[in-house]
Amino acid sequence: MPKPPSPFSITNIRLFILFRILFNSRFYYPVFTILFLDYGLTIEQFSLLNTVWAITIFCAEVPTGALADIIGRKQLVVATSFLMVAEMALICFVPLGNGTLIFSVFFVNRVLSGLAEALASGADEAIAYDSLAAEGDTRDWPRVLSVQMRLRSVAAVISMAVGALIYDPVTTNRLLAWIGSDLQVTQQITMRYPIFLTLLLAVGACIVTLRIREPAVDPGQRSGPGAILGTINETGRMTLAAGRWIFHTPFALAVIIFGMAYDHILRLIVTLTSQYFRLIALPEASFGLIGAGMSLLGIVSPKVAEQMVQRFSPAANVLWMAALTLIALSATAAFFPYLGLLPIALIFFLMMLESFFSSHYLNRITPSHQRATVLSFKGMAFNLAYGLIGILFALLVAELRSGGPGTTAAAPPLPPADAAFIGAIGWLPWYALAVLLPIIVVFTLRLRHSEEIRRRG
Repeated sequence: MPKPPSPFSITNIRLFILFRILFNSRFYYPVFTILFLDYGLTIEQFSLLNTVWAITIFCAEVPTGALADIIGRKQLVVATSFLMVAEMALICFVPLGNGTLIFSVFFVNRVLSGLAEALASGADEAIAYDSLAAEGDTRDWPRVLSVQMRLRSVAAVISMAVGALIYDPVTTNRLLAWIGSDLQVTQQITMRYPIFLTLLLAVGACIVTLRIREPAVDPGQRSGPGAILGTINETGRMTLAAGRWIFHTPFALAVIIFGMAYDHILRLIVTLTSQYFRLIALPEASFGLIGAGMSLLGIVSPKVAEQMVQRFSPAANVLWMAALTLIALSATAAFFPYLGLLPIALIFFLMMLESFFSSHYLNRITPSHQRATVLSFKGMAFNLAYGLIGILFALLVAELRSGGPGTTAAAPPLPPADAAFIGAIGWLPWYALAVLLPIIVVFTLRLRHSEEIRRRG
Protein backbone atom coordinates (compact mmCIF):
# COMPACT_ATOMS: atom_id res chain seq x y z
CA MET A 1 0.00 0.00 0.00
CA PRO A 2 1.48 3.39 -0.95
CA LYS A 3 2.39 5.74 1.86
CA PRO A 4 0.07 8.72 2.32
CA PRO A 5 1.47 11.98 0.95
CA SER A 6 0.98 13.75 4.27
CA PRO A 7 0.78 12.54 7.90
CA PHE A 8 -2.36 14.64 8.23
CA SER A 9 -4.18 12.39 5.77
CA ILE A 10 -4.12 9.71 8.52
CA THR A 11 -7.39 9.81 10.44
CA ASN A 12 -5.87 9.10 13.85
CA ILE A 13 -3.35 11.93 13.42
CA ARG A 14 -6.12 14.44 12.76
CA LEU A 15 -8.16 13.09 15.67
CA PHE A 16 -5.11 13.23 17.96
CA ILE A 17 -4.56 16.92 17.19
CA LEU A 18 -8.24 17.72 17.60
CA PHE A 19 -8.44 15.87 20.91
CA ARG A 20 -5.42 17.75 22.28
CA ILE A 21 -7.05 21.06 21.32
CA LEU A 22 -10.43 20.18 22.85
CA PHE A 23 -8.97 18.71 26.04
CA ASN A 24 -6.57 21.58 26.77
CA SER A 25 -8.58 24.65 25.67
CA ARG A 26 -10.19 25.48 29.01
CA PHE A 27 -12.12 28.75 28.95
CA TYR A 28 -11.83 29.13 32.74
CA TYR A 29 -8.01 29.03 32.93
CA PRO A 30 -7.53 32.83 33.07
CA VAL A 31 -9.97 33.09 36.00
CA PHE A 32 -9.02 29.80 37.64
CA THR A 33 -8.51 31.03 41.21
CA ILE A 34 -11.31 33.58 41.38
CA LEU A 35 -13.74 31.05 39.89
CA PHE A 36 -13.32 28.91 43.01
CA LEU A 37 -13.58 31.95 45.27
CA ASP A 38 -16.69 33.31 43.56
CA TYR A 39 -18.40 29.95 44.05
CA GLY A 40 -17.95 30.58 47.78
CA LEU A 41 -14.76 28.66 48.56
CA THR A 42 -11.85 30.14 50.51
CA ILE A 43 -8.26 30.47 49.31
CA GLU A 44 -7.32 27.72 51.81
CA GLN A 45 -9.89 25.38 50.28
CA PHE A 46 -8.63 26.29 46.80
CA SER A 47 -5.08 25.33 47.79
CA LEU A 48 -6.21 22.06 49.35
CA LEU A 49 -8.28 21.18 46.27
CA ASN A 50 -5.27 21.71 44.03
CA THR A 51 -3.32 19.45 46.37
CA VAL A 52 -5.98 16.77 45.86
CA TRP A 53 -5.58 17.19 42.09
CA ALA A 54 -1.77 16.86 42.25
CA ILE A 55 -1.84 13.85 44.60
CA THR A 56 -4.40 12.12 42.35
CA ILE A 57 -2.05 12.48 39.37
CA PHE A 58 0.87 11.33 41.54
CA CYS A 59 -0.93 8.15 42.57
CA ALA A 60 -2.38 7.35 39.13
CA GLU A 61 0.57 8.21 36.84
CA VAL A 62 2.38 4.85 36.75
CA PRO A 63 -0.65 2.50 37.20
CA THR A 64 -2.44 4.08 34.24
CA GLY A 65 0.57 3.35 32.07
CA ALA A 66 0.23 -0.35 32.86
CA LEU A 67 -3.54 -0.09 32.42
CA ALA A 68 -3.03 1.19 28.88
CA ASP A 69 -1.07 -1.97 28.07
CA ILE A 70 -3.77 -4.16 29.62
CA ILE A 71 -7.04 -2.72 28.28
CA GLY A 72 -5.83 -0.62 25.34
CA ARG A 73 -4.91 3.02 24.84
CA LYS A 74 -8.12 4.02 23.09
CA GLN A 75 -10.13 2.99 26.14
CA LEU A 76 -8.03 5.30 28.31
CA VAL A 77 -8.42 8.24 25.95
CA VAL A 78 -12.19 7.68 25.73
CA ALA A 79 -12.35 7.45 29.53
CA THR A 80 -10.41 10.72 29.73
CA SER A 81 -12.97 12.58 27.62
CA PHE A 82 -15.91 11.23 29.62
CA LEU A 83 -14.16 12.17 32.88
CA MET A 84 -13.78 15.69 31.46
CA VAL A 85 -17.54 15.81 30.82
CA ALA A 86 -18.22 14.66 34.38
CA GLU A 87 -15.83 17.13 36.02
CA MET A 88 -17.27 20.05 34.05
CA ALA A 89 -20.91 19.05 34.54
CA LEU A 90 -20.43 18.89 38.31
CA ILE A 91 -19.45 22.54 38.67
CA CYS A 92 -21.76 23.69 35.89
CA PHE A 93 -24.85 22.68 37.80
CA VAL A 94 -23.88 22.73 41.50
CA PRO A 95 -26.26 25.05 43.39
CA LEU A 96 -24.80 27.95 45.35
CA GLY A 97 -25.26 28.73 49.03
CA ASN A 98 -24.27 25.45 50.68
CA GLY A 99 -20.54 25.65 51.42
CA THR A 100 -20.19 21.99 52.39
CA LEU A 101 -21.91 20.81 49.20
CA ILE A 102 -19.84 23.14 47.00
CA PHE A 103 -16.56 21.99 48.58
CA SER A 104 -17.58 18.34 48.18
CA VAL A 105 -18.46 18.85 44.51
CA PHE A 106 -15.21 20.64 43.79
CA PHE A 107 -13.34 17.88 45.64
CA VAL A 108 -14.83 15.27 43.31
CA ASN A 109 -14.13 17.60 40.38
CA ARG A 110 -10.42 17.75 41.28
CA VAL A 111 -10.18 13.96 41.66
CA LEU A 112 -11.85 13.41 38.27
CA SER A 113 -9.62 16.07 36.68
CA GLY A 114 -6.49 14.44 38.11
CA LEU A 115 -7.57 11.02 36.86
CA ALA A 116 -8.27 12.46 33.41
CA GLU A 117 -4.80 14.03 33.28
CA ALA A 118 -3.16 10.76 34.32
CA LEU A 119 -5.20 8.64 31.88
CA ALA A 120 -4.46 10.96 28.98
CA SER A 121 -0.75 11.11 29.79
CA GLY A 122 0.87 9.69 26.68
CA ALA A 123 -1.96 7.37 25.61
CA ASP A 124 -3.22 9.64 22.82
CA GLU A 125 0.33 10.34 21.67
CA ALA A 126 1.13 6.62 21.60
CA ILE A 127 -1.91 5.91 19.40
CA ALA A 128 -0.94 8.70 17.01
CA TYR A 129 2.69 7.58 16.78
CA ASP A 130 1.74 3.93 16.21
CA SER A 131 -0.73 5.01 13.52
CA LEU A 132 1.99 7.04 11.83
CA ALA A 133 4.33 4.03 11.97
CA ALA A 134 1.67 1.77 10.46
CA GLU A 135 0.28 4.08 7.77
CA GLY A 136 2.96 6.70 7.15
CA ASP A 137 6.53 7.67 8.00
CA THR A 138 7.69 8.17 11.59
CA ARG A 139 10.12 10.82 10.37
CA ASP A 140 7.04 13.06 10.05
CA TRP A 141 6.42 12.88 13.81
CA PRO A 142 8.25 16.17 14.66
CA ARG A 143 6.09 17.89 12.03
CA VAL A 144 2.93 16.46 13.63
CA LEU A 145 4.00 17.63 17.09
CA SER A 146 4.90 21.08 15.78
CA VAL A 147 1.52 21.56 14.08
CA GLN A 148 -0.26 20.24 17.16
CA MET A 149 1.57 22.65 19.47
CA ARG A 150 0.94 25.66 17.24
CA LEU A 151 -2.77 24.90 16.90
CA ARG A 152 -3.06 24.35 20.64
CA SER A 153 -1.41 27.72 21.26
CA VAL A 154 -3.85 29.48 18.91
CA ALA A 155 -6.80 27.72 20.58
CA ALA A 156 -5.47 28.64 24.04
CA VAL A 157 -5.18 32.32 23.13
CA ILE A 158 -8.77 32.36 21.85
CA SER A 159 -10.23 30.37 24.77
CA MET A 160 -8.47 32.47 27.43
CA ALA A 161 -9.49 35.76 25.85
CA VAL A 162 -13.12 34.68 25.44
CA GLY A 163 -13.28 33.03 28.87
CA ALA A 164 -12.15 36.13 30.74
CA LEU A 165 -14.43 38.42 28.76
CA ILE A 166 -17.60 36.42 29.38
CA TYR A 167 -16.68 35.89 33.05
CA ASP A 168 -16.83 39.64 33.68
CA PRO A 169 -20.49 40.73 34.13
CA VAL A 170 -19.71 44.35 33.20
CA THR A 171 -18.27 43.35 29.84
CA THR A 172 -21.03 40.80 29.24
CA ASN A 173 -23.75 43.37 29.97
CA ARG A 174 -22.10 45.82 27.57
CA LEU A 175 -22.07 43.16 24.86
CA LEU A 176 -25.75 42.42 25.53
CA ALA A 177 -26.60 46.13 25.29
CA TRP A 178 -24.58 46.42 22.07
CA ILE A 179 -26.69 43.71 20.41
CA GLY A 180 -29.87 45.42 21.61
CA SER A 181 -30.78 43.17 24.53
CA ASP A 182 -32.22 44.50 27.78
CA LEU A 183 -31.04 41.43 29.70
CA GLN A 184 -28.71 42.12 32.66
CA VAL A 185 -26.60 39.36 34.19
CA THR A 186 -24.76 39.12 37.50
CA GLN A 187 -21.44 37.56 38.54
CA GLN A 188 -23.25 34.45 39.81
CA ILE A 189 -24.53 33.88 36.28
CA THR A 190 -21.50 34.87 34.21
CA MET A 191 -19.06 32.84 36.32
CA ARG A 192 -20.62 29.67 34.88
CA TYR A 193 -20.26 30.75 31.24
CA PRO A 194 -16.61 29.61 30.84
CA ILE A 195 -17.55 26.27 32.44
CA PHE A 196 -20.46 25.74 30.04
CA LEU A 197 -18.21 26.44 27.04
CA THR A 198 -15.59 24.00 28.37
CA LEU A 199 -18.33 21.40 28.86
CA LEU A 200 -19.21 21.74 25.17
CA LEU A 201 -15.56 21.10 24.30
CA ALA A 202 -15.63 18.01 26.56
CA VAL A 203 -18.63 16.64 24.64
CA GLY A 204 -16.70 17.29 21.44
CA ALA A 205 -13.72 15.40 22.88
CA CYS A 206 -15.97 12.39 23.54
CA ILE A 207 -17.12 12.38 19.91
CA VAL A 208 -13.52 12.63 18.69
CA THR A 209 -12.14 9.86 20.91
CA LEU A 210 -14.94 7.45 20.02
CA ARG A 211 -13.87 7.79 16.38
CA ILE A 212 -10.26 6.85 17.10
CA ARG A 213 -9.16 3.45 15.79
CA GLU A 214 -6.55 1.75 17.92
CA PRO A 215 -3.70 0.34 15.82
CA ALA A 216 -3.41 -3.45 15.79
CA VAL A 217 -1.29 -4.88 18.63
CA ASP A 218 1.17 -7.72 18.44
CA PRO A 219 -0.39 -11.18 18.86
CA GLY A 220 -0.40 -12.22 22.47
CA GLN A 221 -0.56 -8.73 23.92
CA ARG A 222 -3.36 -8.24 26.46
CA SER A 223 -4.44 -11.81 25.76
CA GLY A 224 -5.22 -13.22 29.15
CA PRO A 225 -4.48 -13.25 32.88
CA GLY A 226 -0.89 -14.37 32.29
CA ALA A 227 -0.21 -11.43 29.98
CA ILE A 228 -1.84 -9.02 32.43
CA LEU A 229 0.25 -10.30 35.35
CA GLY A 230 3.34 -10.20 33.17
CA THR A 231 2.66 -6.57 32.27
CA ILE A 232 2.13 -5.61 35.92
CA ASN A 233 5.29 -7.42 37.03
CA GLU A 234 7.37 -5.88 34.24
CA THR A 235 6.04 -2.42 35.05
CA GLY A 236 6.93 -2.86 38.72
CA ARG A 237 10.39 -4.19 37.88
CA MET A 238 11.16 -1.28 35.53
CA THR A 239 9.86 1.24 38.05
CA LEU A 240 12.10 -0.11 40.83
CA ALA A 241 15.10 -0.28 38.49
CA ALA A 242 14.60 3.33 37.39
CA GLY A 243 14.24 4.44 41.00
CA ARG A 244 17.50 2.74 41.95
CA TRP A 245 19.26 4.29 38.95
CA ILE A 246 18.10 7.79 39.91
CA PHE A 247 19.20 7.32 43.53
CA HIS A 248 22.64 6.07 42.49
CA THR A 249 23.14 8.73 39.77
CA PRO A 250 23.78 11.99 41.65
CA PHE A 251 23.42 14.25 38.62
CA ALA A 252 20.03 12.76 37.68
CA LEU A 253 18.87 13.08 41.28
CA ALA A 254 20.08 16.69 41.33
CA VAL A 255 18.15 17.53 38.14
CA ILE A 256 14.92 16.12 39.60
CA ILE A 257 15.39 17.73 43.03
CA PHE A 258 16.29 21.16 41.64
CA GLY A 259 13.50 20.98 39.06
CA MET A 260 11.02 20.00 41.77
CA ALA A 261 12.20 22.87 44.00
CA TYR A 262 11.65 25.50 41.31
CA ASP A 263 8.53 23.97 39.78
CA HIS A 264 6.35 23.66 42.88
CA ILE A 265 6.97 27.25 44.03
CA LEU A 266 6.53 28.84 40.61
CA ARG A 267 3.50 26.69 39.77
CA LEU A 268 1.79 27.73 42.99
CA ILE A 269 2.04 31.39 41.94
CA VAL A 270 0.82 30.59 38.43
CA THR A 271 -2.33 28.89 39.76
CA LEU A 272 -3.05 31.91 41.97
CA THR A 273 -2.62 34.58 39.31
CA SER A 274 -6.28 35.54 38.84
CA GLN A 275 -6.67 36.38 42.55
CA TYR A 276 -3.33 38.19 42.43
CA PHE A 277 -4.48 40.23 39.41
CA ARG A 278 -7.59 41.29 41.30
CA LEU A 279 -5.46 42.59 44.16
CA ILE A 280 -3.17 44.64 41.89
CA ALA A 281 -6.23 46.41 40.43
CA LEU A 282 -6.40 44.72 37.02
CA PRO A 283 -9.91 44.38 35.52
CA GLU A 284 -11.20 40.82 35.17
CA ALA A 285 -11.89 41.28 31.47
CA SER A 286 -8.14 41.69 30.94
CA PHE A 287 -7.19 38.35 32.48
CA GLY A 288 -7.67 36.42 29.25
CA LEU A 289 -5.56 38.83 27.22
CA ILE A 290 -2.86 38.68 29.91
CA GLY A 291 -2.95 34.87 29.85
CA ALA A 292 -2.68 34.90 26.08
CA GLY A 293 0.31 37.25 26.35
CA MET A 294 1.98 34.92 28.86
CA SER A 295 1.48 32.02 26.44
CA LEU A 296 3.37 33.97 23.79
CA LEU A 297 6.44 33.82 26.03
CA GLY A 298 6.64 30.21 24.88
CA ILE A 299 7.90 31.48 21.54
CA VAL A 300 10.91 33.19 23.14
CA SER A 301 11.79 30.99 26.10
CA PRO A 302 13.00 27.86 24.21
CA LYS A 303 15.59 29.87 22.27
CA VAL A 304 16.80 31.58 25.45
CA ALA A 305 17.02 28.23 27.25
CA GLU A 306 18.87 26.70 24.31
CA GLN A 307 21.45 29.48 24.41
CA MET A 308 21.82 29.12 28.18
CA VAL A 309 22.56 25.37 28.04
CA GLN A 310 25.13 26.03 25.31
CA ARG A 311 26.81 28.95 27.05
CA PHE A 312 26.53 28.01 30.73
CA SER A 313 27.12 24.85 32.76
CA PRO A 314 24.27 23.19 34.72
CA ALA A 315 25.74 24.68 37.92
CA ALA A 316 25.61 28.20 36.46
CA ASN A 317 22.04 27.72 35.23
CA VAL A 318 20.98 26.54 38.69
CA LEU A 319 22.35 29.78 40.16
CA TRP A 320 20.72 31.88 37.44
CA MET A 321 17.38 30.20 38.20
CA ALA A 322 17.82 30.70 41.95
CA ALA A 323 18.64 34.40 41.63
CA LEU A 324 15.84 35.15 39.18
CA THR A 325 13.32 33.12 41.20
CA LEU A 326 14.09 35.06 44.38
CA ILE A 327 13.85 38.37 42.50
CA ALA A 328 10.52 37.40 40.92
CA LEU A 329 9.02 36.18 44.20
CA SER A 330 10.18 39.28 46.09
CA ALA A 331 8.70 41.61 43.46
CA THR A 332 5.47 39.59 43.41
CA ALA A 333 5.16 39.89 47.19
CA ALA A 334 5.22 43.69 46.88
CA PHE A 335 1.82 43.67 45.07
CA PHE A 336 2.61 46.74 42.97
CA PRO A 337 -0.63 47.98 41.34
CA TYR A 338 -0.52 47.20 37.61
CA LEU A 339 3.29 46.83 37.63
CA GLY A 340 2.86 43.58 39.55
CA LEU A 341 2.21 42.03 36.16
CA LEU A 342 5.96 42.17 35.37
CA PRO A 343 7.17 39.71 38.05
CA ILE A 344 4.31 37.36 37.08
CA ALA A 345 5.59 37.42 33.50
CA LEU A 346 9.06 36.56 34.82
CA ILE A 347 7.61 33.65 36.80
CA PHE A 348 5.90 32.26 33.67
CA PHE A 349 9.19 32.64 31.82
CA LEU A 350 11.14 30.87 34.58
CA MET A 351 8.69 27.97 34.56
CA MET A 352 9.37 27.49 30.85
CA LEU A 353 13.14 27.64 31.45
CA GLU A 354 12.87 25.09 34.25
CA SER A 355 10.86 22.74 32.03
CA PHE A 356 13.48 23.00 29.27
CA PHE A 357 16.45 22.56 31.62
CA SER A 358 15.07 19.53 33.47
CA SER A 359 14.04 17.82 30.23
CA HIS A 360 17.36 18.57 28.50
CA TYR A 361 19.68 17.51 31.31
CA LEU A 362 17.66 14.44 32.31
CA ASN A 363 17.28 13.13 28.76
CA ARG A 364 21.01 13.73 28.16
CA ILE A 365 22.12 11.22 30.78
CA THR A 366 19.21 8.75 30.99
CA PRO A 367 19.59 5.38 29.22
CA SER A 368 17.08 4.94 26.41
CA HIS A 369 15.50 1.75 27.79
CA GLN A 370 14.30 3.49 30.98
CA ARG A 371 13.82 7.06 29.78
CA ALA A 372 10.00 7.01 29.99
CA THR A 373 10.03 5.58 33.51
CA VAL A 374 12.61 8.09 34.74
CA LEU A 375 10.57 10.94 33.29
CA SER A 376 7.48 9.58 35.04
CA PHE A 377 9.44 9.71 38.32
CA LYS A 378 10.17 13.36 37.58
CA GLY A 379 6.47 14.05 36.98
CA MET A 380 5.48 12.26 40.19
CA ALA A 381 8.08 14.18 42.22
CA PHE A 382 6.93 17.50 40.80
CA ASN A 383 3.25 16.78 41.56
CA LEU A 384 4.02 15.52 45.05
CA ALA A 385 5.92 18.72 45.88
CA TYR A 386 3.13 20.84 44.40
CA GLY A 387 0.59 18.99 46.52
CA LEU A 388 2.60 19.53 49.68
CA ILE A 389 3.11 23.26 49.12
CA GLY A 390 -0.64 23.55 48.54
CA ILE A 391 -1.24 22.16 52.04
CA LEU A 392 1.39 24.46 53.58
CA PHE A 393 -0.03 27.50 51.79
CA ALA A 394 -3.56 26.68 52.96
CA LEU A 395 -2.40 26.33 56.57
CA LEU A 396 -0.47 29.60 56.35
CA VAL A 397 -3.45 31.49 54.92
CA ALA A 398 -5.72 30.08 57.65
CA GLU A 399 -3.25 31.18 60.33
CA LEU A 400 -2.90 34.68 58.86
CA ARG A 401 -6.65 35.05 58.36
CA SER A 402 -7.21 34.60 62.08
CA GLY A 403 -5.15 37.76 62.60
CA GLY A 404 -7.96 39.97 61.27
CA PRO A 405 -8.01 42.82 58.70
CA GLY A 406 -4.78 44.00 57.12
CA THR A 407 -3.62 47.31 55.76
CA THR A 408 -1.33 48.52 53.06
CA ALA A 409 0.58 51.78 52.87
CA ALA A 410 -1.81 53.35 50.38
CA ALA A 411 -5.07 51.60 51.12
CA PRO A 412 -7.65 51.21 53.91
CA PRO A 413 -7.93 47.95 55.88
CA LEU A 414 -8.35 44.92 53.63
CA PRO A 415 -10.81 42.05 54.15
CA PRO A 416 -9.20 39.28 56.22
CA ALA A 417 -9.13 36.88 53.27
CA ASP A 418 -7.26 39.35 51.02
CA ALA A 419 -4.89 40.36 53.81
CA ALA A 420 -4.12 36.70 54.54
CA PHE A 421 -3.47 36.02 50.83
CA ILE A 422 -1.06 38.98 50.58
CA GLY A 423 0.69 37.93 53.78
CA ALA A 424 1.09 34.32 52.59
CA ILE A 425 2.59 35.41 49.26
CA GLY A 426 5.05 37.52 51.26
CA TRP A 427 6.42 34.34 52.87
CA LEU A 428 7.25 32.67 49.55
CA PRO A 429 10.67 34.34 48.93
CA TRP A 430 11.82 33.16 52.37
CA TYR A 431 10.40 29.69 51.76
CA ALA A 432 12.23 29.51 48.41
CA LEU A 433 15.49 30.56 50.07
CA ALA A 434 15.03 27.96 52.83
CA VAL A 435 14.40 25.22 50.24
CA LEU A 436 17.07 26.13 47.69
CA LEU A 437 20.01 26.96 49.96
CA PRO A 438 20.43 23.49 51.55
CA ILE A 439 19.85 21.76 48.20
CA ILE A 440 22.56 23.87 46.58
CA VAL A 441 24.98 23.14 49.43
CA VAL A 442 24.30 19.38 49.46
CA PHE A 443 24.64 18.87 45.71
CA THR A 444 27.64 21.20 45.44
CA LEU A 445 29.46 18.88 47.85
CA ARG A 446 28.13 15.71 46.26
CA LEU A 447 28.87 16.71 42.66
CA ARG A 448 32.09 18.66 43.16
CA HIS A 449 34.07 15.98 41.24
CA SER A 450 31.44 15.39 38.56
CA GLU A 451 32.13 16.45 34.98
CA GLU A 452 28.37 16.65 34.23
CA ILE A 453 27.88 19.64 36.51
CA ARG A 454 30.45 21.64 34.50
CA ARG A 455 29.58 20.33 31.03
CA ARG A 456 28.07 22.76 28.55
CA GLY A 457 25.91 22.08 25.51
